[in-house]
Amino acid sequence: MIERTPLLNLATHLILGFGLIVILAPIWLAFVAATLTLQEVNAAPVELWPGTHLWANLKEAWVLSDFGPKFVNSLIVAVGVVVGKITLACITAFSLVFFAYRGRALIFWMIFITLMLPLEVRIVPTYAVAANALSPFQALLDVTGMGWLINAVSGVQVSLQWNLLNSYTGLILPLVATATGTFLYRQFFLTIPDELVEAARMDGAGPLRFLWDVLIPLSKTNIAALATIMFVYAWNQYLWPLLVITDRATYGMVVVQLSDLVPDQMTTGGGTPTWHLAMAATLMVMVPPIAIVILMQRWFVRGLINTDK
Repeated sequence: MIERTPLLNLATHLILGFGLIVILAPIWLAFVAATLTLQEVNAAPVELWPGTHLWANLKEAWVLSDFGPKFVNSLIVAVGVVVGKITLACITAFSLVFFAYRGRALIFWMIFITLMLPLEVRIVPTYAVAANALSPFQALLDVTGMGWLINAVSGVQVSLQWNLLNSYTGLILPLVATATGTFLYRQFFLTIPDELVEAARMDGAGPLRFLWDVLIPLSKTNIAALATIMFVYAWNQYLWPLLVITDRATYGMVVVQLSDLVPDQMTTGGGTPTWHLAMAATLMVMVPPIAIVILMQRWFVRGLINTDK
C-alpha cells in the first residue's frame, strides 16, 4: 500500500508537469512556427509566441502539397487497416481460444514472436511479395512440377501474377496482420466463462453465431482500443507507402507528402528555409490521429484495463 503524503504528492505532480512540458514543447514550437511569416520564422532568436499568419500558412501549405486527395488516401488506408486488423485478430483469437486442435499454443507463440519483427525488418521480402502476391504459389507449382505438367498436357504456360504496387490493396494488406490485436482479443476471450459458452451451445448457436451475437458485443471496448491504436499506426506510416507507391499523384499519403515541404527539399528563390509552411502542414497532418484519440479516449482506456469485463 502506497502512503499518500503532501511531499510525495508534490514530487509526483512535479514529475508529471515536467513530462508534460517535454511532450508539449515541440508541439508548441511547431504551432508558433506555423503562425509566423518566412522572415519571422528564420529570425534569431527563436520566436516563442504565436504570430498572425496561421490561416494563410495553412492554406498555402494545403495547396502546395495537394493535401486534398492525400488526406482521402490516408483515410482510406487507415480505415482499411483498422477494419482488416480487427477482423483478422478477432477471428484468429476466436480460433485459438474456442477450438481445440493440436499446435494452437505453438501457433499463438509464433504469432506473438512477430511482435519482435517490425515492418522495417521484413521490408525486403514484404516488398517482393507485394510486387507479385502470387509468387509463393508460383514457386510451389515450380517445385512440385505441377507447372511443367500443366504445360506438357495443355500447352499452357502457368505464370501467376498479382502486382500490389501502386494500389490501395498493396498499402493495406501487408499491414493487416497484427500480433498485438490477436493478443488483446485472446486475453479477453480467455475471461469468457465456460457457462456462457455452454448456454450458447444449448440454445443451438453455432460458432459463427456465438462469435457474432455474443463475443463481438462483449468486445466493443476491445475493438475501440485496438481501432484507436491501429488508426494512429496506419495514419503515421511512412516507409511502406514511400516504397510501394511511385504514383504519388494518385496514391500519395499525407505523411509522405509532408516530406515535400521539408526545407532542405523546398526553399524560396533566395534559399530561405520555409519552416513556417512545413510546420503548418505538420499541424494539419496531426489533427486526424489526435481527434481520434480524444474522441475514443474513454473507450480506449476501458478497453485496455478491462474495467467492464
